[in-house]
Parts: sequence; structure tokens; C-alpha cells
Amino acid sequence: MSPDSALDKGQRLAFCGALPHIVRMIPLSVLDLSPVPEGSTPGQALRNSIDLARHAESFGYARYWMAEHHNMAGIASAATAVALAHVAVATSTIRIGAGGIMLPNHAPLMIAEQFGTLAALHPGRIDLGLGRAPGSDQIAARAMRRNLSADVNQFPADVVELMNYFRPAEPGQALRAVPGAGEDVAVWILGSSTFGAQLAAHLGLPYAFASHFAPGEMRDAMAIYRERFRPSEHLAKPHAMLGVNIFAADTDAEARLLYSSLQQAFLNLRRGRPGKLPPPVEDFDTRLDRAGRAMLADALACSVVGGPETVREGLRAFVASTGADELMVTAQIFDHDARIRSFEILAQEAGKAG
Repeated sequence: MSPDSALDKGQRLAFCGALPHIVRMIPLSVLDLSPVPEGSTPGQALRNSIDLARHAESFGYARYWMAEHHNMAGIASAATAVALAHVAVATSTIRIGAGGIMLPNHAPLMIAEQFGTLAALHPGRIDLGLGRAPGSDQIAARAMRRNLSADVNQFPADVVELMNYFRPAEPGQALRAVPGAGEDVAVWILGSSTFGAQLAAHLGLPYAFASHFAPGEMRDAMAIYRERFRPSEHLAKPHAMLGVNIFAADTDAEARLLYSSLQQAFLNLRRGRPGKLPPPVEDFDTRLDRAGRAMLADALACSVVGGPETVREGLRAFVASTGADELMVTAQIFDHDARIRSFEILAQEAGKAG
């Protein structure tokens, strides 16, 4: 299927400039920002996350990740480890993780203790994705970090320090993470540029790229990661996961309506007016000015929006065009039941796309 034919069917899809690959069935995972819709509360958003995680597990998704964001009224997952603890208790088999923890906001020892605690309670199920962005605006970043003039080269050293806390403690070791030492925590590097790709390749770690909102450098980052990957005790060969927005509904028109909430939220954020997730708007595309249309086309290019057939073909095309090893799917949908239904349709159609 060509990109033009996909778009003609109502599907939003980016091929991100990558070369075609053989389509195969790959794992699908969920990235949940615990959205707070207008008229709702963070508490309800977190309860919705628990419900969605249970459904995702029953649908067969591989992972359930939550992300660290601060000072954002529309996202309830700021205390990511705490939120994940509740999700982990409510599920039993799906892997639980952070996508991600913004490491410059924290002391590595404290993150090792937090995720070591999760691993001690839920062995074999915990992922830890690490990013270097603040996950917030500059006001919140200063409130968390106090000092924004840290060395830009500190992130790789902090990652290595954190990973060392998960090693079994040595006799006489003066500083250890308890819980943490000897725990099985799978560390990932996250990124939206080539920096994270280089680091993940150098350390021999799995890599997740934020193509769901920043696809611009995806092709270069993927190439660098695969070309420079060095096998390690953690990973024998490169494993790249790509973020993608997938909005599925029973019809293309219904899916486009659901998608308008994300479109509005993204424009509000980029224009300095962040808030709770807006309700969907009919024919939102027709209301966009040229600047808004260009902004969305660029940032949300890696999106698939449509009914079951459109989603199936869009998923097939996206995997073929990118060569991803895994997809991390996110869907900021206003209505909770519609969000569950979207992930259900995707899971059903993924079985037909491989």
C-alpha cells in the first residue's frame, strides 16, 4: 500500500524516510501519560490508568509504561514510580516500566532504590527507561533541580552509576541500593535525537525513540544505533522500539474525532497554553490555520488514525517502513471507554497485520 492510498483512506501515517523492511509480527506496548480530561481529576486519571493496564494485559500487550512529566495539568504520572506501583499490583504478567524517568531530575541512587523496590515486589516485570530531558518547563525544572547549569556530559555517567547500583553488592561495599542491588531491572535509553542512540549503542542497551511526538531525527538515530551497537551483558543485538500514536475506532470518522483531542492538546502546549485534555471536536482539521496544520503534520507525523482496516494497514506499513523491533503505542483519548476500545481494536488488528 502506498502512502497516498493510506492517506486517502483517512489514515495519518508517517514513513519517516526509512527504507522498507520485511513486515513481521512485533510486540506492541502501551505508553500511558495518564491523561486528565477536562472536567476530571488526577485521581480519576490514575484510576483509569489502572483499568487500562488490566485491559492491556488481557489484550496481550508486552509492556505498560508511564512517563514523568511535571507542571502539566493534563498529565497525572509525575510521581512515576508511585503510579507504577499501583499498576503493578493491579496486574500480574505484563511488564511495567517508566518511559521514562528523566534522570537529570534525580539522584541515581534514589531511582535505583525506587525501581529496585518495584523489582523486589514484582520480579522479572520491571523496565526502567531513562531520558535526559526535564519532562517539564524551565520553572518546574528549576524547582526540581535547583541548578540548571549541570554538565551536559553528566547524563551518561549518571546512567552508568545507576546501572551499577543494580549489580550484586560486593563484600565491604560502602554504598548500595537497598532494595536495588542484585535486582532484575531492564534499563532502556530513551531519546528524540541521535544523542540517546549513540549512548544506547555504546552501552549495549535497548533503545526507545520518541517518534510519537518528535520524529524528525528518527531515521538517523535508528541508523546510528544499529551501526554502532556493541553487544553487552544486557543485550546481544540491537533492539529498537518506536513510539507511535494509534487512534482506533469502529470507523475512520470516529477515530478522526477522537484524534482531535490530541491535536488540540499539542497545539495548546506548543503555543504556551497547556491544560487538561480537551474534548474531541468535529472536523477539527478544517479549523486549523496554516501554521497549526504544519506544526501538527511535523510533530505528529508518526500516527495512524482510523477504523479497523485502516489501522491494520497503517500498522503494517509503519512496521515495514521503519524496521522497528517493537512499537510503543500511545493514545491520548478523552473518553476512557473509547481509549480502551482503541487498544482493543489495535490488538485485534495487529494479529492480522503480521
